[in-house]
Amino acid sequence: MSTLALDIDLLLQPWMPVRLGGIQLLAKSYFGDTKYQMLLSDMQSVWEEEVDADTIKERAQELNKRLRAPADAFFAHLRTVARPYLAGEPGAAVACSGDVPSISVVDLKPHRLTLRLKSELAGVPFYWEFRCSSSSVAVVCSQLVCPLLAVNSILQRQVAELAALLVRKDAEIQDYRESGAVLSRGRLQTEVFDELHYRENFITQVLPKVCVQQENFGFNVTLQELYAAVMALRPGYQQTVPPSTVRPEEPASKKHRVVDDQQDGAQDDGASGTVVPKEDCSTAVTLGESQSTQTVPSNPVPANCGPPRPKKKKAAGLFR
Repeated sequence: MSTLALDIDLLLQPWMPVRLGGIQLLAKSYFGDTKYQMLLSDMQSVWEEEVDADTIKERAQELNKRLRAPADAFFAHLRTVARPYLAGEPGAAVACSGDVPSISVVDLKPHRLTLRLKSELAGVPFYWEFRCSSSSVAVVCSQLVCPLLAVNSILQRQVAELAALLVRKDAEIQDYRESGAVLSRGRLQTEVFDELHYRENFITQVLPKVCVQQENFGFNVTLQELYAAVMALRPGYQQTVPPSTVRPEEPASKKHRVVDDQQDGAQDDGASGTVVPKEDCSTAVTLGESQSTQTVPSNPVPANCGPPRPKKKKAAGLFR
């Protein structure tokens, strides 16, 4: 059985609607320190890939014959460029890498999906292929079916509590009326909530319109947050991954807002012959034959290495 079926790091990531190579997909991915895991689905098939540091270095050298760099350098660039695409934020990849990466579909079959990523690494074309194979039933159930059933149960509970709240609100309004209160604006008047009537009206009138407009990839932000919260509180995961510290993987666009704090340091390194690309795009790259050699740190530059800023003191007022 694939290890992705029981992988907690990937399980905690919500499904994201993305468009890769002109194809609408649902995607979830997790990029660790030396590996990445990803799941893709077109609602007819589900594909997966899990790649470690050795595979990253081997495949990078296979697809880029004249490019030499440590595995962590390849991975740092790949994480910076690919993760925004898999999170539905391709613009973040452009903002971080400085170039315009592109993803194309090389092979699309029920048992195999291959995507090719083209970008630039230190000014040199860099190619990568995501070679996904068909997921097992265990992975699909663990990463998609069971979480959605859990989310559905939570939403049903939420609807029931909202219905009960409306009933109490109607009782409160009725009490005001019996006390002589009069509504000042007639347009604000509502009918007494009848849950059975509401359900029948929703099924006969609202549901047909929703089904016509409904997309198969409708994972909006609210549902993504609910998905991550439900998975964090799922029995058996509380001790391994505390709910208070579990959040969906932060979009790359938010993490790169602190790049401006590093520009001065990057310019100093550039003057000494060292090229430091933005964020964690840093790599040690060697080109063969007649090409020149460009070297940059293989370890990602910390995004929070700027000078500490003094904390603002809260102003003392009359009310505390």
